[in-house]
Amino acid sequence: MFEKLRIKEHMEVANSEGLHVGTVDEVKDDAIKLTKSDSSDDMHHFLSLDVVDKIDDNRIYLKEGARIPEGLGNKAAVVDA
Repeated sequence: MFEKLRIKEHMEVANSEGLHVGTVDEVKDDAIKLTKSDSSDDMHHFLSLDVVDKIDDNRIYLKEGARIPEGLGNKAAVVDA
């Protein structure tokens, strides 16, 4: 799995539309551990390496339809009411 070797700490993780999901803390086994600072519940969340679509520069893009844990990427987002 060549993609696994290209994933480094502090890389941005984006959904298939390019919207911020989180930041890589580390790769553990076959999962990406995300920093808890990007999580609304201040907990680490994991994404399977199977949901990675591509890596471009310093950004990881997830496949369309990838299951993203609730609350990721929302902590710093501004929501219109």
